[in-house]
Amino acid sequence: MKNFSFTPSKFSILFISLFIILSTFFLGTYVGQSQASTKNSDADLTLFWKVWGILDDKYVSHSTSTPAVTEQDRIYGAIEGMTKSLGDPYTVFFPPEDAKAFKEEIRGNFEGVGMEIGLKEKILTVISPLKNTPAERAGIKAGDKILKIDSTITSGLSTDAAIKLIRGARGTIVTFTIKREEEELIEIKVTRDIINIPTLSTKNLDNGIFMIQLFSFTGDSSNLFRKALREFMLSKSDKLILDLRGNPGGYLNSAVDMASWFLPQGAVVVTEDYGKGKDSDVLKSKGYDIFTDKLKFVILIDGGSASASEILAGALSEYGKATLVGEKSFGKGSVQELMEITPETSLKVTIARWLTPKGNSISDNGIKPDFVVPITQEDIKAKKDPQLDKAIEILLGK
Repeated sequence: MKNFSFTPSKFSILFISLFIILSTFFLGTYVGQSQASTKNSDADLTLFWKVWGILDDKYVSHSTSTPAVTEQDRIYGAIEGMTKSLGDPYTVFFPPEDAKAFKEEIRGNFEGVGMEIGLKEKILTVISPLKNTPAERAGIKAGDKILKIDSTITSGLSTDAAIKLIRGARGTIVTFTIKREEEELIEIKVTRDIINIPTLSTKNLDNGIFMIQLFSFTGDSSNLFRKALREFMLSKSDKLILDLRGNPGGYLNSAVDMASWFLPQGAVVVTEDYGKGKDSDVLKSKGYDIFTDKLKFVILIDGGSASASEILAGALSEYGKATLVGEKSFGKGSVQELMEITPETSLKVTIARWLTPKGNSISDNGIKPDFVVPITQEDIKAKKDPQLDKAIEILLGK
């Protein structure tokens, strides 16, 4: 996740242009086509203003109980429509109420159910329930397709619109209608609570294997990971499992720093591709590289591993530092920047794509494990973990 900053873009420039044009419009000044141009000379705002004028002259609310829509609401709606036209579920305009909620979310403490969601094949899908949250305790699973939130059908709903429906005061209940694999539709009720995003835990397994479970990439993840590696070294084990299953990602810099413990200085961790005609950013290892070839290393991934998880797993796999076990990752390989448009509004915009060291697109392909090991509903009911069992088998050379 990039550090958020406000830098001019074609979106912010267009917003300012719209504001200036609207000011002259409301003063009764006619704005012709030549004055309503954007950076793209082919753009024609005549249609926009024609519709705006018709709504001013003709529109009557279909019901006397319908709340009045202000001119400012219409401006917000127009900008939201502009971002939706890109077809990118991660590029979103936040009007004041939504901007405030999003800032609370990225601080890592909010009221809700505790799960990451995204659009997969245009279907609202659970990336992962967070560890020890109401969503996990209620039985929500990575890969669940959310067809309804309470009475709202999710078809055509953006992720951020869905998040607004899912959020709510602590103690209130939200009902999800879920489609899971070949099962019939199920309803899961989840009681909202205060969500504190967890980070990391460690465990010494009975067979001399050390395991690190990383639940998210927060601002403090790098420091916690360093401490976990020190604990691993003090254990005198040469067998390490890093569990990234259900890890929805987070801060990009944390993933780069973690990869640096296993890679030489200058090794490419990830490339940020900003599109045609623009220079890419290549993020490289800091070269801590403290482990020898004697390290036996397995990383667990699944459909809930996304974003920074995919960067870390992809880099260490492509350099031959770790063996990947589990299921194909989610495939969330794009970079968003949060830009302040006004003090009350903001724009989250996709600015780049992530490519693995070998140039593979994470969004297009996800990260594929070396050993594909599914977990069935029967495994879950029997409290079995065949993915962890396979990792142990590999590390013990069986």
